[in-house]
Amino acid sequence: MKIAIVGAGIIGVTTAWELASDGHEVAVFERRGAAAEEASFANAGVVAPGYVTPWAAPGMRLKVLRSLLSSHGAIKLRWPLSSRDLGWMSRWQKACKLETYLANRARMQRLAFYSRTRLHEVSEARELSYERSDGYLVLLRSKRERKLVQPGLEVLRGAGSVFREVDADEARLIEPALNPDTPLAGAIYLPEDEVANCRQFALLLKWEAEALGAQFHFNCDIAPLSRAAPTSVSLASGSDALRFDAVVVCAGLGSASLLRPLGLRIPMAPVYGHSVSAPVREPLNAPRSAIMDERYKVAISRLGQRVRVAGSAEIGGSADTLSQPAILTLYKVLQDWFPGAATLQSGVQQWKGARPMLPDGPPVLGASGIPGVWLNLGHGSSGWALSCGSARVVADLIAGQDPGVDLEGLGVERLGS
Repeated sequence: MKIAIVGAGIIGVTTAWELASDGHEVAVFERRGAAAEEASFANAGVVAPGYVTPWAAPGMRLKVLRSLLSSHGAIKLRWPLSSRDLGWMSRWQKACKLETYLANRARMQRLAFYSRTRLHEVSEARELSYERSDGYLVLLRSKRERKLVQPGLEVLRGAGSVFREVDADEARLIEPALNPDTPLAGAIYLPEDEVANCRQFALLLKWEAEALGAQFHFNCDIAPLSRAAPTSVSLASGSDALRFDAVVVCAGLGSASLLRPLGLRIPMAPVYGHSVSAPVREPLNAPRSAIMDERYKVAISRLGQRVRVAGSAEIGGSADTLSQPAILTLYKVLQDWFPGAATLQSGVQQWKGARPMLPDGPPVLGASGIPGVWLNLGHGSSGWALSCGSARVVADLIAGQDPGVDLEGLGVERLGS
């Protein structure tokens, strides 16, 4: 088949690879000048399937209110709030019911474990070499946090995650550079989870897809799809339409406007995250892999010769304006745990990215209901952790094959509920 893919983030690139591997003629269209330039560019890089859960959860509304009152709160509202943001928050609140949360959590974790397996299969088969390391350590600053995390450990057990609770001494054996002056009550260690450079992987896999014949077209802002010819693609600035047998929409936040003329309403909104990346100053003072500060929901990752600190979740505001309070929180957590790990005087990259989130959590995969139009979108903050599995699922569905994972609740029909 001749297939167009709209979007060359980690979702679009993995989809292009899987479809090209299946023998399809693939063309990828991306509005940016290179692959993985938006949400895939500078994320934390953590692949921890057991921690892939919906935002919409019981008690989350109270946590959000508490966070809004804290100077270092993980979740913030920024002005202006658009009607899209307000509508998204209304649907998000409705999805916080226990029954809805449990169903969506199970859907996301099934896909996340499948995706990690697929990530390893592709990396090994193509001998891809990118920045990565094994192990994920969730730090608990107080006894109260150790108590509060217990329900989450039941979730990990139910999901089949391999982990163990460790005391402060063992946590410091796992990550010897942890600051001894910062109080630490214990940690959760997940040895089978990992951190890896999402953008680096995407660029490597893009080259592999090109070797199989996939063509990537950059600086191509695609016009909304037409109801009269839904599998034809043209530029928003005007161009002759190119006809395809199928179109796969992987355009993140841009997907909603692309699909609107087809009668599809995608309730997606940007939830902004921030990161700071800096060169390692002294390797012995830097993390070995990835840690998560449970109190501040900030991840610190070792990516080759850099340290990356990532976190925050902001609804509203602008993609072009860094939130200085969010950046200051990242620096604070880095200083708390790894003082002296990074060179902060030069070579520092501060980044803000928009996670394309659906209000209830899971992505939407598969047929759109419009002949020839397929969806792979709405992965939110879990795009890297879900990408390889989602791409394989969509490729199998296009081929008419049974995917290797239960897809109940991941189809477009969920959005109408």
